[in-house]
Amino acid sequence: MLKQEIALEMKAISKEFPGVKALDRVDLEVRRGEVHALMGENGAGKSTLMNILCGKLKKDAGQIFVEMGKK
Repeated sequence: MLKQEIALEMKAISKEFPGVKALDRVDLEVRRGEVHALMGENGAGKSTLMNILCGKLKKDAGQIFVEMGKK
């Protein structure tokens, strides 16, 4: 099986709100052709992670890499 190129990579993403550590060094890697689901309990940080990815929230730490594809 061929190893697909990485389309999205989030490394060591952290986010804190007053009195709450919402994300603590979260990593996410998505390769082209893959389908993912974020699952977890209420308050696990799913929405926070996606809000950081789309730019609605600023991350406190970490890096985000998005491969825009080849033309």
